Amino acid sequence: MSKKVLIIGWDCATPQLLFDRFRDELPHVKQIMGEGVWGKLKSVTPPITIPAWRCMVTGKTPGELGLYGFRQRKNNSYRNFSITTSLNLSKDAIWDIIGKTGKKSLCSAIPPSFPPYEINGNLIGCFMTPDMNKTFTYPESLSGEIKDIAPGYAADTQFRVEDKKGIKESAFKMTGAHFDVLEELLQKKEWQFAMHVEIGLDRIQHAFWRYMDENHHLYEPDSEFKNVIKDYYKLLDRRLGHIMDIIDNDTLLIVASDHGAKAMKGAFCVNQWLNDIGYLKFKNKERKKGLRIQDAEINWKKTKAWGWGGYYSRIFFNIKGREKRGKIKPAKLQKEIKKLRKKIKKVKGPQGQKWNTKVFTPDELFSPAGGEKPDLMVFWDDLSWRAAGTLGHDNIYLEENDTGPDDGVHDWNGIIMGWKKGLKKGIITENARLLDIHPTVLKYLGYEPADNLKGKVIGKFIDE
Repeated sequence: MSKKVLIIGWDCATPQLLFDRFRDELPHVKQIMGEGVWGKLKSVTPPITIPAWRCMVTGKTPGELGLYGFRQRKNNSYRNFSITTSLNLSKDAIWDIIGKTGKKSLCSAIPPSFPPYEINGNLIGCFMTPDMNKTFTYPESLSGEIKDIAPGYAADTQFRVEDKKGIKESAFKMTGAHFDVLEELLQKKEWQFAMHVEIGLDRIQHAFWRYMDENHHLYEPDSEFKNVIKDYYKLLDRRLGHIMDIIDNDTLLIVASDHGAKAMKGAFCVNQWLNDIGYLKFKNKERKKGLRIQDAEINWKKTKAWGWGGYYSRIFFNIKGREKRGKIKPAKLQKEIKKLRKKIKKVKGPQGQKWNTKVFTPDELFSPAGGEKPDLMVFWDDLSWRAAGTLGHDNIYLEENDTGPDDGVHDWNGIIMGWKKGLKKGIITENARLLDIHPTVLKYLGYEPADNLKGKVIGKFIDE
C-alpha cells in the first residue's frame, strides 16, 4: 500500500494541559506519547488561527503569505479592512503539490477555506462558513453526504457570549458531528493526504478557562463549568482513538495545534494609551464606551499612530505619501518607530508589575514581509494581556475582554504528536516548529520539499 498522511488539527491545544494536567485521563494521547513522537510545537508570529494553519500547510511565513490576522487593511485606509478568506490564498499547500501528480486529498475545515475551492479530492469549508445553506464543500454534492451523516452539521459555534451552557452544548455537539463526518469520509473517499482542523477546542478554552484555572484573576471556584475543558479534551481523545483504529499501517498520523493557550490577565486599551501619550488625537472628548476605532472622530492631521486590538496589537503610523492625511515624513519613520518602541517597552501592569512585552516590525521577523503589513506588532506582556482597540473605557486596563467574554489568550507553543501502527518509539521531539510540518509531510509522501522553505523535515517522524 502507498504511504498516507493524516493530520488531526486541534486548534489551540496546549502542552501544559495535554501533556501534563490531563494526561492521565487521555488514554490515546498517553498511547501516542509511549509509542510515537511528541513534543511542543513553536507557532509562527503572530500565533493566531489565521495565518497559522495556512503557514503550516504551505511552509510559508506570515510575511511570505502577506497574512497577519483575520483582518487585512485595505489600501492604507484609516478605516477600511477586509476579512481574510480563501480568496486571499497564495502559495501552494500540501494538497496542491501532491494534486499535481494525481494524488488525492481530503481537506476538512482548514482555515481559511470559505468560499470552498477546487482541489484534487474533497474539501469542507472551515469555521468561517457563514451559513450551512450556502455552498460549503467541493464538490458541491459533498454537502449532501455530510448532512446525511450528521444532520445539523455546523461549521462553528458562538463563544463570546454569556450563555455558558449553550456554548458547552453546541461545541460538544458540533465536534461530535465533525468527527462523525471525518471518520466516515476517511473510509469512503480516496486520499493520500487528509487533514481536519477542529475549532471547538479554541472556543471551549476561551469560554471556560476561568473555571479551570485557580490562578485566573476571575477564577470561580466550584463552578458547574470547572471540568468543561477537561471533558472536552477527553472527547477529543475518544475520537482520536476511533481515528487510530481506522488508519492502516502505512498512514502517518500527526496531531498538531496552531498555537497554545493560557489565562488572559486582562485587556490593555492600546488606543486610549496612544491618546494619553499624544500619538492619537480626537476631534472631541466624549466617546461612547466600546466605540470602535474605525468609528471614532479622529483628527488625522495631528495623529501620529493608531492601533488595532486582538490577541496582539497592530500599530500603524500616519505617514505622508502613504496615508491620505499623513503626518510623519517617511525619512523620519525609523526614528518614530524607535521612539514609540521604547515607550511601549516601558508600559507596566495596573499595579506597576513589569511586563515582558515583545515588539517587532514585520521586516525584522520576515523576509519578505508582504501584504498590508502593520508598522509595529506588539505582544503585550508576552501575549498575557489582550489588546483592546475600542475606546471610551474608564481605565486603560480592563479585567474583561472589550468585545465579549473571553478568559484565555494564545501562547507561543502548541503541540505535536506523530504515530503509526506497529511502531514503538516514545520519543520527545525538541525544537519542532509549525513551519516544519509542510516539508515533513511531503518528505514522508515521497516528495522533495522546496529548497527555500524556512522549516525543516522532522527526522523523527520519517525515520523508521
